[in-house]
Amino acid sequence: MLENLPPSIGDSLRSQRAGIENTVFFRLGRRELPRIEVESAAFKPGGSIPIQYTADGLGYSPPLRWRGVPPLTDSILLIAEDADSPTPHPLVHAIVVNMGVDDAELPQGAINSPDHKGWALQVGRNSFLQRAWLPPDPPPGHGEHRYVFQVFALDGGEPFSEVPGRQEVFEAVKARALASGYLIGTYSREQKVKSTSAEKEDADVQEKLEVVPAGIA
Repeated sequence: MLENLPPSIGDSLRSQRAGIENTVFFRLGRRELPRIEVESAAFKPGGSIPIQYTADGLGYSPPLRWRGVPPLTDSILLIAEDADSPTPHPLVHAIVVNMGVDDAELPQGAINSPDHKGWALQVGRNSFLQRAWLPPDPPPGHGEHRYVFQVFALDGGEPFSEVPGRQEVFEAVKARALASGYLIGTYSREQKVKSTSAEKEDADVQEKLEVVPAGIA
């Protein structure tokens, strides 16, 4: 959606970022909670999110897994936010609530995305008011964005509405969280350019290898 935005606009907004301190996990402040370890088979902590999980690729939700859910947990909640969006609050990319305590992962594509039907999950509203995974789509020229995948173990309490949003999630986490954790992945439009160039170089090399006369290689 933003790929055709002039990079000069993104560059002019570089200093405008929502801030990681405004994501749900960090808004909890210094509240001490047991840590849930969150990881992905697609990228390392702080590493680049592959293009296939972004608006420049197929737009699938990335695979996630977690461990360290404490006893007496009633349900698991996930919220993914862009800490560097040029908006007053971090852009919400996904909300999933009421996952079972025995569910320790979300495979690739488990959350609905614009062109892909996911699993039968209770998905909340992203910042575009869709019940779906919002693929990363940072403005060209705005630099690297940090996407914060936050997992919370909740005790029992007031049930969620059918399609919860960020504020409802925050209130539930503040009142009911037993443990928490997060994983950060990064993406930028500059990363797309580098990846595209690398793919082209690989294709050029392969093409040259295919035309080498027999007996020379």
